[in-house]
Amino acid sequence: MTLDNEQISESNIQAVLSVKGITKIMGKQKLVNQLSFDMHQGEIVGLLGPNGAGKTTTIRMIVGLIAMNEGDVLVKGHSIRTDFAKAISHVGGIIENPEFYPYMTGYDNLKQYKRMGEGITEERISEVVKLVGLEGAMSKRVKAYSLGMRQRLGIAQALLHKPAILILDEPTNGLDPAGIREMRDYLKKIASEEGISILVSSHLLAEMELMCNRVVVIQEGKLVTVRTLGAANIENNGVDAVNGTNRSNIVQINLRVNDVVQTKDSLLHLKDIRIVGISPEKNDITVAIDDSSIPLLVNTLCEKGIALYRMEEVKESLEDEFLKWTGGNQIA
Repeated sequence: MTLDNEQISESNIQAVLSVKGITKIMGKQKLVNQLSFDMHQGEIVGLLGPNGAGKTTTIRMIVGLIAMNEGDVLVKGHSIRTDFAKAISHVGGIIENPEFYPYMTGYDNLKQYKRMGEGITEERISEVVKLVGLEGAMSKRVKAYSLGMRQRLGIAQALLHKPAILILDEPTNGLDPAGIREMRDYLKKIASEEGISILVSSHLLAEMELMCNRVVVIQEGKLVTVRTLGAANIENNGVDAVNGTNRSNIVQINLRVNDVVQTKDSLLHLKDIRIVGISPEKNDITVAIDDSSIPLLVNTLCEKGIALYRMEEVKESLEDEFLKWTGGNQIA
């Protein structure tokens, strides 16, 4: 198990959700094995893993749909195992697909849910409807809703009781590109405006990269990595372990020059610059560098008379990194 870039310390920041060594055993097989991670207020975290990694089992244990054999889940400090009613009162979620009365309007469906909760007001219904962009559809029967509208209505229902955390299993499944983008924008809005933490499981890695603050990657039921998205994923990149911010802003830069040997010799003695790759056939050299040292790099090349034809930052997509973390298993 590795915790690359960040694992937020529970002693430093109060976790909204704390998964503590949960294990699920079916027969002789451990579907989830000693899995631990934390979530904090207002962040969107993606739960990723190959087929059979244990994502759905993990989510079902978190919300109490199935029992865990070991470990515990704390929601706002309350245990799912020993204080379920208080713990689950802080959770909203859509596990699989949202279900509604199709012959009733969207508004009437939310009123039915209002009857089952405590302290849900008409004002709150109006708030969540506006938040998910369904103001013009609440008088329509749900059977006339598109898939995207049903998903948004489901999220509105899950938000009515003002949960601390929203858990969504494949929220963009089946949506067209416009619907996927719409869903992403609404989830980011919910996190920022309501301060709600969102745990999302999805097949769409490119979409997770655009939406999530962090990803938790699991394989064969075990934690592989917890990774902050947008940070430079390079050795010794100086990411703060508490808040996930970069202390030294290390980036990878690919340079196309007229002479890679002379470039290598010229850069070896420079501080905060590390050569990580050379491709003589393309006249390319790749360096890891603190971005504050980039002017020094350019000036050095000019002083040495080295022709610089191209300079670009090297970034791996979440999909590329996912395949490295999981050894190239099929994405799920």
